[in-house]
Amino acid sequence: MKLFLARRRPGQLAALTAVMLAGGTLAAISLDSAFANDKAFDATSKVQKDFKPIPSFAPLVKDVSPAVVSVTVHLKVQQADNTQAQNGMPPGMPFAFPFPFPQPQQPQAVEAKGSGFFISSDGYIVTNNHVVKNAKSVFVTLSDGSKLPAKIVGTDPSTDLAVLKVKRDKPFPYLQLGDSAKVVPGQWVIAIGNPFGLAETVTTGVVSALGRDIGDGQYDSFIQIDAPINEGNSGGPLLNQRGEVIGVNTAILTPSGGSVGIGFSIPSDMVRRIADELIKSGHVTRGFIGVQVQTITPEMAQAMGVPVHDGRADGALIAETMPNGPAAKAGLKPGDIITKVDGKMVRDPRELALAISGIKPDGKASITYLRGGASHELNLRVEKMPANAEAAFAPGGSQSGPAMHKPELGLSLAPLSDAARQQLNLPDNVSGALIAHVAPNSPADEAGLRSGDVIVGVGSMTVNNPDQAVAAIRKAEAAKAKAIALRVMRGNQALFVAVPLPKEKAGK
Repeated sequence: MKLFLARRRPGQLAALTAVMLAGGTLAAISLDSAFANDKAFDATSKVQKDFKPIPSFAPLVKDVSPAVVSVTVHLKVQQADNTQAQNGMPPGMPFAFPFPFPQPQQPQAVEAKGSGFFISSDGYIVTNNHVVKNAKSVFVTLSDGSKLPAKIVGTDPSTDLAVLKVKRDKPFPYLQLGDSAKVVPGQWVIAIGNPFGLAETVTTGVVSALGRDIGDGQYDSFIQIDAPINEGNSGGPLLNQRGEVIGVNTAILTPSGGSVGIGFSIPSDMVRRIADELIKSGHVTRGFIGVQVQTITPEMAQAMGVPVHDGRADGALIAETMPNGPAAKAGLKPGDIITKVDGKMVRDPRELALAISGIKPDGKASITYLRGGASHELNLRVEKMPANAEAAFAPGGSQSGPAMHKPELGLSLAPLSDAARQQLNLPDNVSGALIAHVAPNSPADEAGLRSGDVIVGVGSMTVNNPDQAVAAIRKAEAAKAKAIALRVMRGNQALFVAVPLPKEKAGK
């Protein structure tokens, strides 16, 4: 029976009362049977019989909150407008932080807020690099309301981490960094921070995934969580149920600018290593072996004879080696596929970057790699990463040879003249076969090759001119390959492109 409530004229009151009374009588009969003492149908009693309350996070929050701080940053005047313009951040990038309070009348310094936490009793604080970037001054506010000036000890933009230092007469409460290698999807996590200036905000959730790469940098390996985090949570701790920090909250994926349950935290194992280096020297020194690498696509794997599992091929394909760099000196070549570093699997370029960056300069690394389908191993000495690593790469050689055509692939090749080299903005010592034309809808076109690319290698073989390029391609065709891996220079970038062979040329 539906009961509609509405305003009625006084003359209708008696009729309405009669309907309601009649309805009440019928309902009473129905409810009497529902309230009968048949406990077999009492769902609430069944729940209460075996009730075990979920442990509350309140005691944990009470204990750890004093070690969490709010970070207030005064930005330099010339950075104020730029910061405000960055608020419309793209999805997956760091929080739209700093969180400015507009000053439309006067070009004054902008105040911004973030989060952080103590990692030692003597006042060292971890936060995000993007929280303190371009700071004119930094202050931290403790849970008791006291405000202290903070010194920036060091920053690492590559991992978006920073360390601050504050002083006072008595020690500070601090948090322990846990073992992020033991974190598993589904476990409870607690985030504490300063979203939108609301200090000591606590949110909870679970770990959604591990090792997330959001395209923010070559060292991306984030813990994904569904605990709500927003602007101002940047730099705050992500805790497990033991009160250990397993991550530093740093980014969200959002179409709206607010939390939609997809947040990202820097793993504590990375935080520990970076924070230690920043405290000791104020900067981070990373290992470097002098290679440019790329992901192995299924097409590339087929062209190079690499096994594919679950739709992917493991390893990092070397597209270029730095002349006289550690890898080149040790004997690694373009076309080699690095599969392990010190016995640990390398599934993609990001994992290689993470592995090498963690090795101290002058240390040794054991590299396992594939060449021609066979596995090999070598040792090399890791060097210090140069300030501008990209500028260190430039292939060498000479060039000669007439124009050539590979109509079955859709390629027209030509010698690389000095004029073409200058027009394409290529280094003077680049040599190879210039792609003069790519036929529409040809295998080369479908593979992504384009006019102006320079073929500098076929598989692991270096080519210096069109003659050598054609000879190497014919050799691959004779071997009944299904695809050919061409190493090309596109501007200053070296990359491999897998070009499928026509069926009549490919092996069956």
